[in-house]
Amino acid sequence: MASVEDRIEAFESAQVDALERLIVAAPLYTSGPHDPTAAPSWQEPYFTTPAHQRPKFEMGDDPRLPKMPAKPTLLDYFTYRFGPIEHLLQSARLAKINGCSEKMILACLLHDISMAGMIGSDHGYWGAQLIEPYVDEEVSWAIRYHQALRFFPDPSVGYEYPVAYHQFFGEDYVPDDYIKRDHDYARNHKWYMSARIITMNDLYAFDPDVRVDIGDFEDIIGRHFRQPEEGLGYDNSPSAHMWRTIIRPRKFL
Repeated sequence: MASVEDRIEAFESAQVDALERLIVAAPLYTSGPHDPTAAPSWQEPYFTTPAHQRPKFEMGDDPRLPKMPAKPTLLDYFTYRFGPIEHLLQSARLAKINGCSEKMILACLLHDISMAGMIGSDHGYWGAQLIEPYVDEEVSWAIRYHQALRFFPDPSVGYEYPVAYHQFFGEDYVPDDYIKRDHDYARNHKWYMSARIITMNDLYAFDPDVRVDIGDFEDIIGRHFRQPEEGLGYDNSPSAHMWRTIIRPRKFL
């Protein structure tokens, strides 16, 4: 039987590629494949190892990830943390081709920002909260409610239920009640069409022959995204902690 020292050494090697510090995934990262109510896999070998031999937990940058600038900008997140971003870039490109306003082009560029950098579940709500301190209220509102509107057709503007959703979710999928509620609310809101524009430029089939660079939207970002001087994540805004989490997604505490 392997000794405690051998087990902890093997565990560290497999988990952090022989890094000196222990990098632990938060419950949200492992929930599903592992029961979130059960003890995490690192716990037993860690606490059965003599205290003086235990590795330190990672509380800074994860050395496996690209280093972020000291004062990161939105473009830095696109470059070093978000991905894949082709969906966002091509949706924004389509909005530009369709003659949308710069605010709506920005909204299309950022509409799935949560999925690109943080979480997929309720991504419209998370994404809106992430960018609210830095954009016009209409932009964050549109991103929040596009999540509900995309499930409901609007023949008056030529929007149909996405064919891809039948494949993604099944023919019998029915949106949750809160999605129906938020659709009804948004349908009668003054900014309804702003959220609807996102759904109308939300590409589900990407063109592999089209190459779009985030730099193509640098001027629009500069005019409509309020970049904090301290850097995104360090400006003490209501969502600064969310940006910091994207910078250091495996920080222990």
